[in-house]
Amino acid sequence: MSSTLLEVTRAAHEDVEQLERLMVKDLQNDPPTAKDKLYQSHRVRNNIDTIISTTEKLIEIYEDKDNARKDEIAALGGQTATGINVFSAFYDRLKEIREYHRKHPAARLVNVNEEDEALLKEEPVIEFSGEEAFGRYLDLHELFNQYINSKFGSKIEYSAYLDVFSQPHNIPWKLKSTREYMENLLEYLIYFFQRTEPLQDLDRIFSKVEAEFEEQWANGRVQGWEKQGQENEDDPAQHTMIDLDYYSTVEELMEVGPEKLKEALASLGLKTGGTVQQRAERLFLTKHTPLEKLDKKHFAKGSHGPRQNGSTAVSQDINSLKHIALMEAKMKKLSDLLSKTIEQTKENVVKKQALTYEEMEQEREEEETQVDTESDDEDQQIYNPLKLPMGWDGKPIPYWLYKLHGLGQEFKCEICGNYSYWGRRAFERHFKEWRHQHGMRCLGIPNTKNFNEITNIQEAQELWEKIRERQGVNKWRPDLEEEYEDKEGNIYNKKTYTDLQRQGLI
Repeated sequence: MSSTLLEVTRAAHEDVEQLERLMVKDLQNDPPTAKDKLYQSHRVRNNIDTIISTTEKLIEIYEDKDNARKDEIAALGGQTATGINVFSAFYDRLKEIREYHRKHPAARLVNVNEEDEALLKEEPVIEFSGEEAFGRYLDLHELFNQYINSKFGSKIEYSAYLDVFSQPHNIPWKLKSTREYMENLLEYLIYFFQRTEPLQDLDRIFSKVEAEFEEQWANGRVQGWEKQGQENEDDPAQHTMIDLDYYSTVEELMEVGPEKLKEALASLGLKTGGTVQQRAERLFLTKHTPLEKLDKKHFAKGSHGPRQNGSTAVSQDINSLKHIALMEAKMKKLSDLLSKTIEQTKENVVKKQALTYEEMEQEREEEETQVDTESDDEDQQIYNPLKLPMGWDGKPIPYWLYKLHGLGQEFKCEICGNYSYWGRRAFERHFKEWRHQHGMRCLGIPNTKNFNEITNIQEAQELWEKIRERQGVNKWRPDLEEEYEDKEGNIYNKKTYTDLQRQGLI
């Protein structure tokens, strides 16, 4: 039934609506594991890409550059070369539909819900290396080897490289002339970010980075590329470009100095030797004569012959350095977005240094098993209609135990730091436990029978004041009145407990 252009348009709109519903249904689910969440993000990303491509096709159809859609609509209305015949057009369409169902008798209406369920369980293919552990860690070993073998790199460990790779501003700009390392690093970070964060709009992020970079570059505030101090003298925009329009004679050009003349000649590929006058004469030739027309004797050995004129060569050098600086800005932004992953990679590298190969393989298998177990546990819902307290195994305790000990009642003790005791039995026993005894000592109150059932700090202090007033001169004697309990539950005063403990009887 997709032989006509209008049917193709209708089917495309239906596909877009179905994908939108599918994305909403998918995002309403809360994935139990990080792996499932990554699958969900890639499914949504694939659906978005499909919607974009389908929408672009619809736009082409509606633009109707070849008037095919217009002709088909006219044909539906019965417009022919001889005139308008609505009935003929209607029966032609009916005949086409019947012919289609005759050829495809097994055609059936697809159940959208069943198809959606199958698509929601789909696991997209995501390419990760073993070192990346399904997006948890970065794999920068190739770039690390490239770094330590470069002119600007140093012989450091891989763990130390993870700290410095995101800081290209510490490398002198003179050593950044090679783009290969920075291009490879940026390419890897983009590819890794697209695999781990497929729903992020990387183009929008980079457009913002480029706008900020252009402003900072114009003001000379790009980190690592500032024109200050000694670097100002080494800036190619300063030492290679000499505007010959300001000099009308060779003598005026000689006032620039031998060093700047030498640098300007070197940037153009010309010979740099000779006296100051010879250098100035050689450079002055380029004012009215293009480099392509200069005699080859003026060019240095090993140079590639005539190149561009001075201003063009300098402009290209500046643009090349600007492009490298822009790549650094993008790389820093990606490093900030992946900061958590970078930290996890550092911890993993340090941890692996203390493990053997067998231990690393065992740990990887345990992590995979743990992820599957957590997923299965979360899928199983605990049936607890009576809302019984949970036991040590994470399951509800038996109902008879709940009734026997009165575990449904909660008792809070302010003296114990608002600790909760479930059941009357546990509450009565806690007065002799270390937590309650420690709380009473902090209040400066003896833990005697007079303070049983007292859980409020203010009430305990008021009772202690009344006891002291009633006793008058007689003060509290901790040796005789303070109570201690041994492992078997026997109660002693402090003096007896201390004597028995010294004799090793308790």
